[in-house]
Amino acid sequence: MAAEFATVTPGHQLTFPQDTGAHPAFRTEWWYATGWLNQPDGKPLGFQITFFRSATGHDPADPSAFAPSQLIIAHAALSDPSLGRLAHDQKIARQGFGLAYAKTGNTEVKLDAWQLDRAADGHYAVTVKASDFTLDLTLTPTAGPLLQGDNGYSRKGPLPAQASYYYSEPQLRVSGKVTRTSAQSGKPALDTSVSGSAWLDHEWSSTVLSADAVGWDWLGANLTDGSALMAFKVRGHDGSAVWTHATLRDPKGQVKSFDGNQVDFTPLRTWRSPRTGTSYPVSESVTTGDATWRLDPLMDDQELDSSQSTGAVYWEGAVTVSRDNKNVGHGYLELTGYNKALKMEK
Repeated sequence: MAAEFATVTPGHQLTFPQDTGAHPAFRTEWWYATGWLNQPDGKPLGFQITFFRSATGHDPADPSAFAPSQLIIAHAALSDPSLGRLAHDQKIARQGFGLAYAKTGNTEVKLDAWQLDRAADGHYAVTVKASDFTLDLTLTPTAGPLLQGDNGYSRKGPLPAQASYYYSEPQLRVSGKVTRTSAQSGKPALDTSVSGSAWLDHEWSSTVLSADAVGWDWLGANLTDGSALMAFKVRGHDGSAVWTHATLRDPKGQVKSFDGNQVDFTPLRTWRSPRTGTSYPVSESVTTGDATWRLDPLMDDQELDSSQSTGAVYWEGAVTVSRDNKNVGHGYLELTGYNKALKMEK
């Protein structure tokens, strides 16, 4: 008998802080934090940490502590131009025994020595001890959550059921420490305090992408004037748009949304991975209404191979955002489905 998961419906009111926690009745959920960091000498770094919770459909009545009812998956990455390629790591485990969990009521997710915890005052503590780098960061909100789509009901395809509950926390202020170990010597190649800005996304859903979709281009950008820009394009097999949406919140908190042909991602330059042979449009022009934004990567090689966890190979990297030839912010660009059609929920 096929498992029945909770469904996403329009009109549902998100509540905080309860909805910052896990929603185990839904099939898939993730907490996704990205950001630009500055070292004391001004040199930039990018970071990404994502925790996934995946309901397997296993009988919820199974009383066994070993029952694989929920899987916890985590990806972490560090973009360091001095290294020239993405440093990344991944983990996967069944939930249980205090070693892997996603708790309800407030953000509290863990997988071994990787954690994302939300404190009562709303700030987040990020701890990652990856194979060759560590992140020890504090993310502090400067504004309230940004509800994506229609008050948090975010369509991803032409059918109403192809949707997620989705909110963002842009313009997070970051402080902390980053270290990286040299693969050649095993000695510290980077050990620095950092400051900067981050973006946190939280989504949960039970539906899959439209059968016409192969992947998406997604942008989350913190602009220097205090604005926040999110845009995505779900792509079909021929590269055309299956679904698009964008949200721009200005410094005063006013939110404007864009849909359909108001939103597009146009490749400007591609980079081919020397490992997988996949070509990614690492520089793009993004249109939202009458505005055009140019995205350029911090470095080209920001490909992440998650074959050992989610199975996807994708590009996910730090980018600068410019408009009319002027730098106006920083963000993260995610490019999925260029290696092969994506089967994961989004």
